[in-house]
Amino acid sequence: MMQFLIAAPRSGSGKTTVTCAVLTALQRRGADPCAFKCGPDYIDPMFHRSALGVESHNLDLYLSAPDTVRTLYARYAAGHGAAVCEGAMGFYDGQGLTTRASAWELADTLALPVLLVVQPKGASITLAAELRGLLQFRTPSHIVGILLNDCSEALYKTLRPMLEAEAGLPVVGYLPHLPGCAIESRHLGLKTAGEIVDLQQKLSQLADALVLDWAQLAALTDRPAPAAPLLAAPCAPAVRIAVARDEAFCFAYAEALDALRDAGAELVFFSPLRDAALPENIGGLYLPGGYPELYARQLSENCALRAAIRDAVQEGLPTAAECGGFLYLGQALEGVDGKVYPMADVLPGSGHNAGRLVRFGYAAMTAKADSMLFRAGEAFPIHEFHHWDSSENGTDFSVCKTEKRQWECGFANAHLYAGFPHLYWAGTALPRRFVQAAQHFLKHKG
Repeated sequence: MMQFLIAAPRSGSGKTTVTCAVLTALQRRGADPCAFKCGPDYIDPMFHRSALGVESHNLDLYLSAPDTVRTLYARYAAGHGAAVCEGAMGFYDGQGLTTRASAWELADTLALPVLLVVQPKGASITLAAELRGLLQFRTPSHIVGILLNDCSEALYKTLRPMLEAEAGLPVVGYLPHLPGCAIESRHLGLKTAGEIVDLQQKLSQLADALVLDWAQLAALTDRPAPAAPLLAAPCAPAVRIAVARDEAFCFAYAEALDALRDAGAELVFFSPLRDAALPENIGGLYLPGGYPELYARQLSENCALRAAIRDAVQEGLPTAAECGGFLYLGQALEGVDGKVYPMADVLPGSGHNAGRLVRFGYAAMTAKADSMLFRAGEAFPIHEFHHWDSSENGTDFSVCKTEKRQWECGFANAHLYAGFPHLYWAGTALPRRFVQAAQHFLKHKG
């Protein structure tokens, strides 16, 4: 089974483009590949799913313990013919100025060979020096080969023998310059896969253009399939939980949804943009993150659903809302057009464009008191990534990023969690607690 991680010396090297090209080509070859993303990014897995038509999963060594990451990798790689993981940022770049939760640490934890994506712009033999430094920085580096991106055939033929001789690494192929296949970006990174009308055509063109020595790649990356983990049998569906899913609310980890199902939830998806009512007979509500600021007018115009959600939460419906979902529960939200629109009015405060990344990155969040999802004194790893802020962020949790960067956030009670931090539910007690709260609500409703 081919298993490898695609990494790069730095962000902007084209990891997502190369990963999608490789996944599409593998699928064409009948390899039945699966995909993973190193780190907390929601958007890159959307492109993997578009390339494959199957789920892609996040693996994060800050948000999860190593054993949890190994279990998730084995669970979702099981039965596939190839497993491709896309790295994050530069190969060794992790939390703060360390290698923690870096692509290298993930490769080291899972013993994955690494294919390094290199853009040969403005350098030639200096690339070999850089590669030798990457090889020697940590032992083992796990780097087994190079793939040149945005590279012409002529340049590939020139650079390949030099890089192989000077860096001691095989160059397994290249992806040429394809300006027509560029993927647009916005304030949270790439545009989502669903917003790119001709994405399948672009992916097909990338796979057509990709030049790879498949025999060499297989020789470098073939590994025994990971042993399937011994998982507890999932609980029979015991309660329906409504999950917001549309263009405005699209940041939910696939592993988190599976963890809820494993705990006994039947997930019922709905659209705050288009549905006039919540699904029937639900015991819980999950509002994940996304881009509500892009759709503030449409969300506001759906007055019936805003009122239904406000009434349901105020009546005690167990609810979890992260980042964009948290903004939706506020009184109002500034859209990207600069106008302010009424929202669900469950929580105090209004969302506004801060004009910059706010409280970006990993941190540890500690509960001040018992609530639906948390116990007093419990600390959970979290991640924040948003350009919008709220005038009322809550005070029910203390957050520590560094000794000098600490703050309060979040709203929590016996039936609610709402705040900017994204939670990573898989491998934690959160799914079980949420399902139990939903069951208790339905049992005592009315």
